[in-house]
Amino acid sequence: MLTLLDLSRIDTDRFTGTHPSKNPPRTFGGQLMAQSFVASSRTLERDLPPSALSVHFINGGDIDKDIEFQVIRLRDERRFANRRVDAYQDGRLLASTLICYLAGGDGLEHGITPPEVAAPETLPPVTDLLVGYEKTVPLFIEALRPIEWRYTNDPAWVMRDKGERLEYNRVWVRADGPMPDDPVLHTAALVYCSDTTVLDSIITTHGLSWGFDRIFAASANHSLWFHRPIQFNDWLLYSTSSPVATDLRGLGTGHFFDRAGQVVATVVQEGVVRHFPSRSR
Repeated sequence: MLTLLDLSRIDTDRFTGTHPSKNPPRTFGGQLMAQSFVASSRTLERDLPPSALSVHFINGGDIDKDIEFQVIRLRDERRFANRRVDAYQDGRLLASTLICYLAGGDGLEHGITPPEVAAPETLPPVTDLLVGYEKTVPLFIEALRPIEWRYTNDPAWVMRDKGERLEYNRVWVRADGPMPDDPVLHTAALVYCSDTTVLDSIITTHGLSWGFDRIFAASANHSLWFHRPIQFNDWLLYSTSSPVATDLRGLGTGHFFDRAGQVVATVVQEGVVRHFPSRSR
């Protein structure tokens, strides 16, 4: 993941990013967002923390080609900055991302209560939960895993095997290895991670799972709000659910909580989700 986030600078506001050695059929949305965030942050004139990111996915990316990131500087002030990042392959627009940076200060504070879950140290790694499901979810088995996952509930494939339904998904996450002392990379890692599991509750609400059922899913748009500095060396709880699904679209929402129970980021993603039921179900 750190290699993916180490973009090559073409000129002041243009960068290129690569793909990993193992890939899904098209560019992973989390990768595209994280690389866009790094490109944007490397053009800041002041050390400002990010406050929000919103991306629209327009075309699927070719995993055999590099991606060019064009940063457009929309605003630069003492406490505010805004950027737009357009991601291209061969002149074809893949995604457009808006990123806001804001240095706030002391003010009103409140937050939602995190769910009660087991501590990550007491939970099995995701590799243990994939044993016996090698032929069911081969893409998960073969995928690179730069992020360590510890599910607090049964993942979709285990839930489906038990014939159950689940209206939420809660998983502890952190970098699977040391992270540099660079806040841009810690935040980018969370952005990368935010595109995992967020749509799962759409299908687990209906008792479905990747691998078992014929499901097509693709991210349409994705937004994050950053509330506190990110430390991705330590465990964060990613708690997600789906408030609505209709018209072949579903919404996933989530919060990242730190070990102290504070909300560090909020996520909303809309995806195109299509289920092709078999005659036996």
